[in-house]
Amino acid sequence: MRGTVGVWLQGPHLGSVETQRKHLPRLERLGYGSLWFGETVGGHDVFARSGIALAATEQLAIGTGIANVWSRPAQTMQAGGLALAEAYPDRFVLGIGAGHPFQAQSVGSDYRKPLSRMRDYLSQMDEEAAVNPPPVPFRRVLAAIGPKMLELSREAADGAHPFFMPLAHTAFAREILGKGKLLVPQQPVLLEPDPGRARDIARDIVRLVLTEGASAYPKAWRDFGYELDGTPDRLIDAAVAWGDEEAIAKRVREQLDAGADHVLVTPVSFSLPEAVDQLERLAPALLG
Repeated sequence: MRGTVGVWLQGPHLGSVETQRKHLPRLERLGYGSLWFGETVGGHDVFARSGIALAATEQLAIGTGIANVWSRPAQTMQAGGLALAEAYPDRFVLGIGAGHPFQAQSVGSDYRKPLSRMRDYLSQMDEEAAVNPPPVPFRRVLAAIGPKMLELSREAADGAHPFFMPLAHTAFAREILGKGKLLVPQQPVLLEPDPGRARDIARDIVRLVLTEGASAYPKAWRDFGYELDGTPDRLIDAAVAWGDEEAIAKRVREQLDAGADHVLVTPVSFSLPEAVDQLERLAPALLG
């Protein structure tokens, strides 16, 4: 991945293939080093999306944030990463995650032991790689929030990709990962200098993730000392970097100072053109 700043977008917001072909080269020309997106079980396949994005650009690294373990067997996950890495050397990063309980339930699986599931899944990927060695290596990182999953990221992967965590989590993750492992946190950003308006918009995002989402996120925030009831301003300000270009750039620098290797910014937007427009405004401050 080039540089220290990339982009994370919701898969559905990428739009049509034609929209991606038009606007992803813009993102690349601005100087962002990577683009990441995830998938839901039964939704758009993340490997197909990655292939489209890689073909539409020349140097932009593409990461899966995340490829869901409930969507495919481990052997298929390994084969998908192998194919994209061979076609686009040094441009593909495979982020893998256990997703959420409702996703496991949707395919008739049990989510009660996600750590054991992930450990077994990675072992099966490694067994497939031993039988069919990849001609071009690719990096894999894990969606990791808690200490045990971060330890597994250190032991059995190339690093971690935490999602929607406070700044303090980045330092916490780096301490567990140690040196030499990738740490690629996601950071929501909102170009809105008015505090009242910014917090009103950000509050909806925080509620969606922390009060309506999976239980792992609220627990992690509480563990770092945040009160969730009523979504207070302190929580909002920690979750979403809002303000002008310099205020957002300051948060990204803080993430890097805390131990991140590459920070993925997520502008508050609902379409790829809108997101790239905002990223164009942010580029001089974020990318120098």
